[in-house]
Amino acid sequence: MKKVACYLLIGAVICIVCVLYLTAVGSTHVLEFPVPDTVSSKDDLTVTMDEQGKVTVTDLQIDNGKGYVTVKSVAKGNVLLQVFDKDDSEQNLYSEVLYVHRSGVITENNYFGDITDGWLISTTMTLYLAIALYGLITSFQKNVRDNLYQYRNVRHLGLIIYLLSFLLGQALSILTDRGLMDLINSVLSSVITLSSILLPIAFVMFIFVTISNIQLIRNEGRNWRNMLGCILGMVLCVSTLFPWVLEEFLQNADLTIINVHDMNKFDMYIFRMVEVTVLVVVAYMECVLLATIILSVKAARRIPAFDKDYILILGCQINKDGTLTKLLQGRTDRAVEFSRMQKQSTGKELVFVPSGGKGNDEVIAEAEAIRNYLVSTGIPEKNILVENKSANTFENLRNSARMIREQSDGKKVNIAFSTTNYHVFRAGIFATEQGIRTEGIGAKTKSYFWINAFIREFVATLYSEVKSHLVTILAGSAVMWAMIIIDYMSNNL
Repeated sequence: MKKVACYLLIGAVICIVCVLYLTAVGSTHVLEFPVPDTVSSKDDLTVTMDEQGKVTVTDLQIDNGKGYVTVKSVAKGNVLLQVFDKDDSEQNLYSEVLYVHRSGVITENNYFGDITDGWLISTTMTLYLAIALYGLITSFQKNVRDNLYQYRNVRHLGLIIYLLSFLLGQALSILTDRGLMDLINSVLSSVITLSSILLPIAFVMFIFVTISNIQLIRNEGRNWRNMLGCILGMVLCVSTLFPWVLEEFLQNADLTIINVHDMNKFDMYIFRMVEVTVLVVVAYMECVLLATIILSVKAARRIPAFDKDYILILGCQINKDGTLTKLLQGRTDRAVEFSRMQKQSTGKELVFVPSGGKGNDEVIAEAEAIRNYLVSTGIPEKNILVENKSANTFENLRNSARMIREQSDGKKVNIAFSTTNYHVFRAGIFATEQGIRTEGIGAKTKSYFWINAFIREFVATLYSEVKSHLVTILAGSAVMWAMIIIDYMSNNL
């Protein structure tokens, strides 16, 4: 909370400084317009205003085919400023509506339009985003160093990806934005652009996941868990397309209730709120999904430090004759491989802790089957501690940790665990939830397991921190709603 308060304070200070500066310089404004070749000097121009006493013209210049009118605010109100050719009073060279605010600041075109040094607004926003992003990245790196296996790491990384896309889009518009409305339009456009980029990605992912899920169903059976990838891919595609379909319908439908063509009515702005809300949700969800994939792969590829005293082997289904399946053999072989790597690197031996109880369709406990295999590979029985009561991963970790504490008399020990690569991140989170400090190592498996595992982790991430995700989505949507309301006010004040 201290960090959040710190960044909010920095943001408030930056905004206050920006407002004070713009207020100080905004009472004077320069209007730029093109002039024809027939106009050779400023004496050929006439400046008129429909309301006197609101602004005063302090300077008029012509340079390289462009005219520059400098005005200074006098009193609050609106004024239509026009520039004519003296020799041809019918030829209107330039016209612009100026808004003089109570503070004396002049904006052109609309109430929150271009302002003197308006580029500072976009620059300030970009700077604040960069500071917030830096803080989020440093916090994320600290959390990962402390413990990779946390769902909040997924949320933080998803938010980093999300904000980074906005920062890149905003940085490109710094040189062209001249006021608050330019900033608002560029931000709203970046939401649509991001979704446009993500749509083909979501579609390709849907096709890829569907093919993977078909393989999974053929090999592992048909159930809703094995179809999660297809369901999620379809939802993302439909959600991303929804705003465009709705807009096309409202643009062409002859409706009396909703009119999205009149900028003076709030109907169009309500539609824009619905549109950006859907796009914010979809974009955020896809960023969280990408973060889930990145951290799952990182967890699977990570090699624990060679200081371990124990390594858990998480059980799974065994063959009918009591031998290990290829999946479980892979986990066991990976544990043995790590043991040899540590022995070669540091000379330190470790104790194997095979974990897993006996299922209704199994002839012996999974842990007993793993022990038999370890002994067959030359591992001494004195280096094996069997946990044969657990029924799932959560219990594997809990029961094994309890046995390790009993054997080590409460002394601090370093623990690793071995499982299938797609299962490392999830197992690590189960360990974290029980206060078990451990590192995982992953054994290779078939690729179609990976895809569905990513989806399951994604769903688990959303479920475990649903309040935090909702707050993030609501905060992002609220910012967009505020911008749309400002746009409405600017066009109607």
